[in-house]
Amino acid sequence: VIGSDGFGYEFVNGRHEKVPQIGIVVLGDDVEIGANACIDRARFGKTRIGAGSKIDNMVQIAHNVEIGEHCIVVSQTGIAGGSKRGNYVTVAAQAGINGHLSIADRVTIAGRTGVPKTIEEPGGVYWGTPAKPFKDELRLWKALGALHETTRTVKSLRKEVDELKGG
Repeated sequence: VIGSDGFGYEFVNGRHEKVPQIGIVVLGDDVEIGANACIDRARFGKTRIGAGSKIDNMVQIAHNVEIGEHCIVVSQTGIAGGSKRGNYVTVAAQAGINGHLSIADRVTIAGRTGVPKTIEEPGGVYWGTPAKPFKDELRLWKALGALHETTRTVKSLRKEVDELKGG
């Protein structure tokens, strides 16, 4: 679906009232859009998909999003309203990107990553929720894997200290 109403509401007198979405969608040359993808028209202005970008199946692109040229957005990804992608950005499957933020050129967002804030450094790879540089997130996962053994060691040492104190 290209050009559907964006999800825009204001809370007025105890009710959610629809805000008209009167903008448009602009698709660059050689853009491909997969099955069951939704690209909302802008509230005002334009939702834009840059030339050469490829959108996989089951992707949600909200109102006023700008996707640069030659970007890849993989299935089950959601991009909230008003956010901007640079050029050559890859967003892997099941990623979620908050609204009103920017992602620099040539950034890769790994699968299932949650992006809550702007990524200003071009060319990085990000993973996790919240998104962190890939190497930092990998270190956290490795430490988590060693946590069980570390806990066992601490318990054993605590027992030895208690025995030394008591006798």
